[in-house]
Order: sequence, then structure tokens, then C-alpha cells
Amino acid sequence: MGNYRPAHRTSEAQRHVRWQIAVRETLVRTRARWIVLIGSLLRQAGLHLPGGGAETFLKRLDAIALPEPLHQAIAPMRPVLEGLNQQVATADRALEELARNDPRVRCLDTAPGIGPVTAATFAAILDRADRFVGPHQLEAYLGLVPREYSSGERQVRGRITKVGNTRLRCLLIEAAWSIVNYPKPETAALRQWTLRIATRRGMPRAVVALARRLAGILFAMMRDETVYDSGRLTSRVRPARVA
Repeated sequence: MGNYRPAHRTSEAQRHVRWQIAVRETLVRTRARWIVLIGSLLRQAGLHLPGGGAETFLKRLDAIALPEPLHQAIAPMRPVLEGLNQQVATADRALEELARNDPRVRCLDTAPGIGPVTAATFAAILDRADRFVGPHQLEAYLGLVPREYSSGERQVRGRITKVGNTRLRCLLIEAAWSIVNYPKPETAALRQWTLRIATRRGMPRAVVALARRLAGILFAMMRDETVYDSGRLTSRVRPARVA
């Protein structure tokens, strides 16, 4: 009778990938909470920790002369951080192995700002590209399209809907920020397109618009089983839709 829409059931292989990604994300977030806590304790003691990645946090911490009470307070957290670093490294190696063995992930990994984690997450969330009519439907599925507050002849758009998978949406926005912050020859067209939007609507909205366009590019790559080609972006510029 048309009362229900068919729901897509993710394949067993991609469900296993989703499990791995979810566990890795939990490990990374847990490690970040511990690092933030230790950093706040250092600031309370008037100490400054040089910047760097999470993997080098303990080495940078060892280079600071800590007061004995602070050293005793932090001591129980050191083995936890060491274990988390090992577990995150193991999860990263598993995803890199997946990227090497899955041709779809290998293709997606060639896009700018996209690494093995984002590529594997994108492939696992979509599962099959043919279940979407086109890139715009996927962008709406990921919550990267503006809300509509329109009535009659008046069209009003608000913030993005933020429906769908939060993990993939955040990864695409991080990839968009990396394209803007780290210029490269192969990302010149995307970066210029984003900066033109930023002059009118501000950089945060422009980055969200770039994340939405990245989703469409990755969808086309996965659908056509092709690698990233920056030349196709310069030959045809899609009209900008801001967030």
C-alpha cells in the first residue's frame, strides 16, 4: 500500500568495518580526554607543554620537570595512555590494510584531504552507491544540506540538518578544513571555489559547503570506480550552494 519505505540493510562485510571504525573512534576520544585532563593539570601548575600530536604527548611530557605532587597525580594515567596509543596504532594499521585490499577504498583514498579512515568510513556508510539517485540525495542523507523554512513564494534556508551519520559528516568537514588550511596544487580549484564562498558567507559556512561538495565527488568516484581527477573540476564548475 506504500505505507512503508524499504530500508537498506548494510552488508555483513561493511558492518564489520563499521565496528572497527566505531571502536577506533572511541579509543581516540578516550585518549583525547586523558590528554586534555593532563594538559589542564599542567596549566594549573603554571607549566607549558609544547605542541604536537597525540602520539608524541608522553615524550613531550617527559621533557618537562614536573613537581613531585603533580608527577604522582599523573603517574596512574601514563600506562593508560601508552595502552591507548598502542590500540589506536593497531586500529590504524587495520584500516590501512583494508584500504590496500578494498579497491573502492583505494580509489576514495586518492581524493584530497581523504585518508584511509575517511575513505573506509565513506565506503562502509554508503555500502552501495546505486542505492542513491545522485550526489544531492547523498548530501541530504548525510545532513549536509540546509534546513528549509520556506512558505509561499519566500525561500528561507537555515543551518544544515545534521541528520544521518555524525561520524562521516565530521570526517568530511575535517577533510574540507585540511584542503583550506594546507594549499596543494591538486586542491587549487576546490580551495578557490571555497574562498569565493567565504568572501560572501564566511569561512565556516564555506567549509561546510566544501564538505558537501566532497561528499558528491566521493560518491561519483565510488559509483564510477574511478580515482580523483582534479582536471575535471577546472573544466566544469558547479554553482555554489552555501550552507
